[in-house]
Amino acid sequence: MVPDSAPRIGLGWDRHALVEGRSCILGGVEIPNEVGPKGHSDADALLHALCDAMLGAAGLDDLGTLFPDTDPKWKGAASTQFVEAAVSLLHAQNLVVASADLVVICDSPKLAPHRAAIRANLAQMLDLPVSRVNLKGKTTEGGFGGAVEVQAVVILIAARKA
Repeated sequence: MVPDSAPRIGLGWDRHALVEGRSCILGGVEIPNEVGPKGHSDADALLHALCDAMLGAAGLDDLGTLFPDTDPKWKGAASTQFVEAAVSLLHAQNLVVASADLVVICDSPKLAPHRAAIRANLAQMLDLPVSRVNLKGKTTEGGFGGAVEVQAVVILIAARKA
């Protein structure tokens, strides 16, 4: 039997088409860009993948089940709300995020100028030092420039008893 104190790992993935007329929000940070991710909420693929990684590691329902795109309540919602809810669900199970590693795959926007701000925002949302949140940007080398795709891995550990 695996003890409750054993670390848990979760994997998240999300992909959104990029379209004109949408704000480009990644990791809760608005990035100036001609196109942005299409979706029911703010379509922050980075936060969606992060949430699914956290929820999966905790053995909980996925983002689409908890916040369905068929519910008008979530139309245009900031994905930071989903992260806050996921973190609360983790805390209810006495779990916290120990580290997160994310890869953003897109040709536009360029992530490098915004990487530090996104990492800092993620660290703040997860109550972690920035050194425990990593973010990498990759291009498709012209493969599918019309989308943003994100892969996320998190490690959860038992929260310290107060």
